[in-house]
Amino acid sequence: MKIGLYFGSFNPVHTGHLIIANYIAYNSDLDKVWLVVSPQNPLKPAGSLLNEHTRFHLVELAIKDEPKLRASNIEFTLPRPSFTIDTLTYLSEKFPTQEFVIIMGSDSFKNITRWKNYQHIIKNYPICVYLRPGHEVTETHGAQVEILKAPMLDISSTDIRKWIQEGKPIRYMVPDNVAAYIAENNYYK
Repeated sequence: MKIGLYFGSFNPVHTGHLIIANYIAYNSDLDKVWLVVSPQNPLKPAGSLLNEHTRFHLVELAIKDEPKLRASNIEFTLPRPSFTIDTLTYLSEKFPTQEFVIIMGSDSFKNITRWKNYQHIIKNYPICVYLRPGHEVTETHGAQVEILKAPMLDISSTDIRKWIQEGKPIRYMVPDNVAAYIAENNYYK
């Protein structure tokens, strides 16, 4: 089985994330796409992060009826901060018959040389890159790269958190069940 790993804080998961995950699941040779909830991204501040178990639950709610998508909390048991190489090494040992492919935006791919052990990553794992406006892929750094032009929505988790704090509705930005759960629990207020 070929599994795409779509890493993110998903703070909260939103329609843009889901469109990308679904598009890649159905427009590539991947059998499944795992949305890997990162407890702590080493390149992002931890301050505004909702508890990782809550973020994982929101991802589960968002994709519950989609057979090719799966929420993954695999990084919760690994050392922090979460480094992609450590997760890939762990998954490759735990599931030796699976092939893992990294999914990332072209903006992140431009920074791959800043990642821990990036040489090992690009040598041993294929990368599926979805294009983001203003971030064309001009250098592959020797990686096995598949470039996809997934539909893009110009929304962000940061904007959603801000809207919640301002009392604005987030309907359509996140699935209805995710919006209801956030409101019910007063998250991001």
